[in-house]
Amino acid sequence: MRFTGLGRPSSDNVFQMNREIARALVDEELERLRKLSYAEHLKFLDKASTIKLQGADGKHYQIECQAFWDGKKGGNIRVTVSADDGGLSTFRPLTGDFIVAPDGSFVGERTYSS
Repeated sequence: MRFTGLGRPSSDNVFQMNREIARALVDEELERLRKLSYAEHLKFLDKASTIKLQGADGKHYQIECQAFWDGKKGGNIRVTVSADDGGLSTFRPLTGDFIVAPDGSFVGERTYSS
């Protein structure tokens, strides 16, 4: 057990998001978005969308999706998905992404950061 700055005891997992569950939710959303065409992704440029999903642990996770130019306008589009559980993870969400080219091919593989 450790103590928070407020003098209250806390266990490490009280403030820790379950990263495996968050990763599964991000992967699910990325797979859904990968099915969209380049033209469909154009509609979402520079517009973040947020949904709340319940994870396998019963917690609610905020999932944010964004699309933006990955370089010059009219070129590749980077699509990112991030997940947090509303706790401290809002400052460091789990994220995944992919890049889609104008011809509809995928330029890069998904990457994660935490």
